[in-house]
Amino acid sequence: MSNRARLRLVGISAAAALAVPGAVVPMAYAEGPAPAIDVQLAPTPQSEGYPRQNTLVEPPADPADASIKLGLTPYHAIAPKLNELQQTSQRVSAEVLGQTVTGRELYLVTLTAPESAAETRAQDRMRERILRQPEQAAKDQGLAKKYKTPIFLNNNIHGNEWEGTDAALRLIEDYATSDDPAVLEALEQSRIYVVVTMNPDGRHDNTRANASGFDMNRDFLTATQPEVIAVRDALIRTQPMVMVDLHGYVNGTLIEPTTPPHGENYEYDLFIKHAYPNGLGMEQAVLDLGYTPEDDGVNPPQIPFRDWDEGWDDWPPIFTPQYAAYHGAIAHTVEIPLRVNNAAYDLPEEELQRRSAINTDIAHAAMTSSISYLQEHRGELLADQIEIFRRGVTGAEPVDVTDEIFPEIGPEDVYLTEYPRAYVIPVDDGQRSAPAAARVVDHLIDNGVEVRTTRRPVTIEGTTYPSGSYLIDMHQSRRGLANTMLGQGTDISDRVDSMYDISGWSLAALWGADVATLAEDGPRMPPAGRPIDAAIPSGRVSGDGDLLLELKDPSDVAALNHLARSGVGIEWLDDGSILVPEDAAEQAESTADAFGVTFTAAPDGEGGTPVDEMVVAAAASSDELWALNEMGFEVREVNAAVLNDGFDYSDVDALYVSTSAVAWSSLEDSARNDLASFLRNGGGLVGRGHNGANLNNELDLLDVTLERGRSDGNGVVAVDNADTAIASAATPESFVYSPAWFTELGEDVTVDQRYADDDVLVSGHWAGTAEEGGQDAAAGQALIVSGVDNNGAAVLVGSQPLFRAHPKGQYPLIGRALFWSALQD
Repeated sequence: MSNRARLRLVGISAAAALAVPGAVVPMAYAEGPAPAIDVQLAPTPQSEGYPRQNTLVEPPADPADASIKLGLTPYHAIAPKLNELQQTSQRVSAEVLGQTVTGRELYLVTLTAPESAAETRAQDRMRERILRQPEQAAKDQGLAKKYKTPIFLNNNIHGNEWEGTDAALRLIEDYATSDDPAVLEALEQSRIYVVVTMNPDGRHDNTRANASGFDMNRDFLTATQPEVIAVRDALIRTQPMVMVDLHGYVNGTLIEPTTPPHGENYEYDLFIKHAYPNGLGMEQAVLDLGYTPEDDGVNPPQIPFRDWDEGWDDWPPIFTPQYAAYHGAIAHTVEIPLRVNNAAYDLPEEELQRRSAINTDIAHAAMTSSISYLQEHRGELLADQIEIFRRGVTGAEPVDVTDEIFPEIGPEDVYLTEYPRAYVIPVDDGQRSAPAAARVVDHLIDNGVEVRTTRRPVTIEGTTYPSGSYLIDMHQSRRGLANTMLGQGTDISDRVDSMYDISGWSLAALWGADVATLAEDGPRMPPAGRPIDAAIPSGRVSGDGDLLLELKDPSDVAALNHLARSGVGIEWLDDGSILVPEDAAEQAESTADAFGVTFTAAPDGEGGTPVDEMVVAAAASSDELWALNEMGFEVREVNAAVLNDGFDYSDVDALYVSTSAVAWSSLEDSARNDLASFLRNGGGLVGRGHNGANLNNELDLLDVTLERGRSDGNGVVAVDNADTAIASAATPESFVYSPAWFTELGEDVTVDQRYADDDVLVSGHWAGTAEEGGQDAAAGQALIVSGVDNNGAAVLVGSQPLFRAHPKGQYPLIGRALFWSALQD
C-alpha cells in the first residue's frame, strides 16, 4: 500500500490535513504510540531475489503476554525465532508488513527455494500476465511449467484464537530444514506466504478484537484498520491460489467450504471444484492425527457444505477468505476444536496446554494438507485462476454450477449475478459529495480494481456525466470484487432462513457517491484513458464573500470540526449547513485542500447560531467511536461508572448513546440528576436503538414508542428524508441491523427520516411478515425522529448509521444530529 493511501483521511489526503493546524485525523490513526501512518517501510526492490534476509527488531520480553499461560509462543519470542531461522536457512524470508494500532509489527514469512533476481522478476511478470493478460497466459505452456504457485496462510486475526501462530512457526521451522522430497518439491514449485500473527495486540491482551476494538474479520471490505490494510495489500500482491485462515473454536473442527448463500460475484463453479476436495483433504489430515472424542475430547471435523443446511455462509466479502476469493484464491476458514479462550481461559494451565497442543497439531495439519493439495493440483489451480481472470477481462457470462460440473451441488447452492458493462462515478455532479466519489474511487484502486477517466461525456438513462468522470470498466480481471463493492446487492430474504453475518453492504449505496450503471445492452462505452493511481483532488472554494459548507459527507463534518477549533467564527444555519465568514477565506482554502470539501458562495443575508468546538460524550460501540473520531469530534467515552463518579459535563455539548453502558438502572440518583440537568441546560442527546430509546423514555424527552423488527434482519434499506436540518442532506439509502422504528409519535415530534413506503430492503436479509416484524411492518414508519421541550433536545435513530465503516454516507446524519441537538435553545 502506498504512503498516500495510508495517509488518506476519510477518502482524501490526510497528509494535507496533517499540515493544517488543529486538523483532526481518525482515531485509528490519531492515537496509539506507533500508528500505521508513521510506518516507514522501504519498498522491496523488484530486482531483489530470494531469500530476502531482514533482521527483525526483537521486542523486550513481556511476561504479561496472555499466550504464555497456554504454553504457546508469546509475541516477543516470534521475531527472535524468525531471525534465527533466516540466519540458518536460505528458504526463509521475513518482512514487516506494517504495524498494529499500538505499534507492534506484523510479520510475513515467505518460504521458497532460493531465486535469483532475474528469476524473481520473471515470476513477477508471469503473475501480472495471469492477472492482466489471462488469455495469453492460458496459452503459455512455459508459464504453466515455471510459475511458482502461491499459497497464503493467515493466522491469529482474532487475538484470542491463538494456535494458528504456533502451527505456522512449526511449519516455517520444518520447511526451513526438511529433507523430505515433497517439501523440497513444494519449495521449488511454490511460494508459501505466512502471516504469523495478524493481531499481536489481541494475542497479547487475550482479546478477539484489535486494540481499536475492531473484529478485523469483519473489516476486509472497508479496510479501516492498519492490520487489515497490511494483509489486504499482501493478498493483492501475492495473488494466492489457495488461502487458509486459522480460527477457533468449533468442536469438531469446522472446515470450509460453507453452506449457502454463496457470494454471487464468485466464479463459484471454479471455486467449489477445489474448495470441497481440499476441505476433504484437510478433514482426512485431521483424522489421521488420531484424536478421538473419548480420549481427547476432539470430535470429527465438520464441513458445512456437506454437513449443515445453512447458517455458515460465504455471502459477504467482509471475511478474510471471502475477500481473498475475489483475487483468485480458493479460500477457507478453519475453526480448530478445543476452546481455550473466554471462560475456558480460567481452566488449569495443564488442561489449557493440553488443548492448545492438540489445536496446534490440527492447525498444522490443515496447513500442510492445503500445501499438498496445491502441489497435487497446481496445474488445475493455475488454469482455473487464469480462467477466473479471463472471464472478467472478456466479460464472459457467469457459469451455472450444475451437478454435471460438480455432483454434490444443489439448486440451493447456485447464486449468479448479471454484470453491468461499466460503472460511472461523476467527478462532481453538484448534488452528491465530491469527497465521497474520491473515497470510493481511491478505495477501488487500493483494492486492485482498475479505474479510468472518460474522455468525453457519457449519457446513461437520460443523465449526462461530464468528461473526466470515473469509469470502472467491468471487463477486467477483478470484476467480481468491483461488482460486490459497487453493485446494489440482492434481497435474499426468501432464499435462506438464517445467515452468519451481514447480508447487504453496497458501498455505492452507502458511501454517498453517485454511481451510475451502464448496462451491457446500454450506450456504447465511452473512450477512457489509462488506469489512474488516485482520485482527482476534490477540495475547492467557489465564490467570494461569505461561504457555505454543506454537511453531506464525513469529510464535511471533519472540516466543520476543524474550523470550529480554529475559532474562525462559523455559524450553524437553520437548514443544517455552515456559514463561513468572508474574513476566513484563507482558512477555507486550506481546509478545502486538507479535507477535500467544497465551499460555495453563501446566499445574501444568511445568519445563524455560532458554532464552537463540539465535545461528545459517548456510550457507544467501537465502530461508532471510530466513526465519531473520523468525523473529527472530540469524544469522551462514558459508562455508568464514569457518570456515577461525578462526570464533569461543563464542556460537553452532546451525549451519544447506543449501548447499555449508561442504562438508567445502572445510574445512581446523583448521576441521573446530573444527566437530566445537562439536557435541560442545553446539552443534546442522540440515542440509537433500544438503548437510546430507553434512556429517552426515562428522561421524558420524546413521546415515542420503539418498535423492533426481526432481530436477524439486516441490510441496505431505502429511506425518505424530510426537509430538516438533520436529514435533508442524507443519502436515500441507509443500513439496518436488528431494524427498529418509532410509532405513537407525540405532536411535538418531528420525523426526519422514514423507511420507504414499499421496496424497503434494497439488499440483504430481512424475513418475516408484518406481524413478525418483517419489512412490511416497517414500510413508511419513522426511522429517525427529533424534538425539543423543557427537558431538552433529543434525536432518536432506529437504523445503524455508524455500523462498522459500511454506511459512511449516513455518518454525517449523526454529525448533523449532534450539532442540532446541542444548538437548540
